[in-house]
Amino acid sequence: AWLRMDSPVNLMMIVGGWLLRPALHPAALRARLASGLLAYDRFRQKVVQDAVFTSWVIDDEFDLDRHLVIEKLPRRRGRSERAALQARAGELAAQPLDPAHPLWQIHLIPQYDGGSALIVRIHHCIADGIALVAVLMSIADGAAPVHRHVPPERAPRLGGDLAQWLTDDVVKPFTQAAVHAIGRTGDGAVKALQFLEHPPTLDDSAQWARTGAAVLRDAAALALMPDDSATILKGKLSGRKVVAWCEPLPLDQVKAVGKALNASVNDVLLACAVSAIGHYLRGHGDAPLGKEIRAMVPVNLRDPKDAWQLGNRFGLAPVTLPVGIVNIVECVYAVRQRMSELKGSYQPLLAYGLLGVSGLLTKTLQDALSDVFLKKTTAVMTNVPGPPEPILFCGSTLRQSIFWVPSSGDVGVGVSIVSYAGSVQFGLITDSARCPDPQAIIDRFAPEFEKLLLLTLMLPWTQEMARLAAP
Repeated sequence: AWLRMDSPVNLMMIVGGWLLRPALHPAALRARLASGLLAYDRFRQKVVQDAVFTSWVIDDEFDLDRHLVIEKLPRRRGRSERAALQARAGELAAQPLDPAHPLWQIHLIPQYDGGSALIVRIHHCIADGIALVAVLMSIADGAAPVHRHVPPERAPRLGGDLAQWLTDDVVKPFTQAAVHAIGRTGDGAVKALQFLEHPPTLDDSAQWARTGAAVLRDAAALALMPDDSATILKGKLSGRKVVAWCEPLPLDQVKAVGKALNASVNDVLLACAVSAIGHYLRGHGDAPLGKEIRAMVPVNLRDPKDAWQLGNRFGLAPVTLPVGIVNIVECVYAVRQRMSELKGSYQPLLAYGLLGVSGLLTKTLQDALSDVFLKKTTAVMTNVPGPPEPILFCGSTLRQSIFWVPSSGDVGVGVSIVSYAGSVQFGLITDSARCPDPQAIIDRFAPEFEKLLLLTLMLPWTQEMARLAAP
C-alpha cells in the first residue's frame, strides 16, 4: 500500500535533516552505516514486484556508495547557507529513489555551519517515524547491538496463506503489550485491540453490540466525511517541493503552557501550527474566518520495544482544525476539544485496517479507497518523539533533527513536529503550487507560542508549572 502511493506530484518518502558539530568525516560515516544501518536486512533489500505480489529481496548488486552521496552544497550569490540547504532538501524530496535498489539514500554535506549536514531519504514502505527513531538510536555512538535475527516478512499468497497473512499482519499485529503502550491514544483504540485479543463471550453481548455500533458509526464517519474548507492550500499540485524549519522551542516551556491551560503538549503545538497557517491565509488574501481544514494525524499503534522490526504500525485520524480562529488561546481549546473527541474513536484502527487491505487491491481500487481520506484533506500533521538527550554520531553531536512528512494524492501540506534533547522542532513541506514560501508559515510558529507563554506567565503559577518552565 505505501509503495504504491507514489505519484508524479507526491512521493511517499520521508525526508530528514541532521545538523551536526563538529564536521563528520565521510569515511567514519560510511563505516558506521556499514556496521549499524546495514545490520537491518531491510536496508540491503530491494522491492521486487510481479503481476500479483510484492516481495523484499536482497539486492545482489548492493553498493553502499550508491546510497551514501557526498556532495557540496550548491549556493547562488546572495543565498544564505540555510536557504541553500532548504532548496537542496526540497529538490531531493521531489526526486524518486531508484526502484532497482534499496529505497533509501543519505546525502552528506561535509561542511555546513561549522559542522556537517545530512539529508536522509527513506521510502515510507520501509518504516514509519517511530521505527526510524529507533534506527537512529541504534546507530548512535555507544548504542546496543541491532536485532539481527528478524523474522522474514511473508508476502501474501492465495488461499489459506492469504487468510493467515491477513490475520497475522492486519488483524493481529497488536499484542497485549501494544494495548498497554497505546493506552494514552484513546479508549476506542485500546478497547478495539482488547476485543481482537479476547473476543467477548455471549454474556458480554450487550457490550459487543455497543462496540459494534460504535465501530459502524466511526466507519460511516470516515466514509461520509464532508469536504473541508476551500483555501489556497488546497488544489492541484506541481510536484515541486519546498521545505522550511524553525529554531527549536524549549519542551519544558511547552509543558508549562499546557499545564496552565489544562491542555496536552500536542494540543499546544498543533494550535500553534493551526494559528500560523491561519495567519498565512489572512496575509495572502484568503480570509479564513469560519473556515476549517482537515488534517490526517497519524496515531501510533506499536509498542516502542518492537520498533526495530520496522514496517508501518499506525492508523490515521482525521481532525478538523479551526484556521479561522484568531485568538490563540481559543484555538488551543478548540484543538483540545477535537483531539479529545478522537480518544473514544475507532477511526485510527479502521484506517490501519483499510490501508493494510488496500495493499492487496489493484492500484485503481487502492487509489479509490485512498480518496476517502485524501480528497477531503488539506494537510498531514505528525508528532514524533525523539531521543530525550543529545546523541553522538561518529563523535559529532546531533544538535538539530528535522524531518518532513510525506503526503499522497493532492495533499500539498505536511507539518512535522519532533521532540529531541529537551526541545521541539517544527518542519514544514509544501507543494510550490499551493504554498511557495512555507518559511512564512514556519516563522509564525514561535510568535504564536510566545503569546501563549506570555499569557501563562501572567497566570497564578503552581509549583509544578514553575519547575517545568525553569531554565
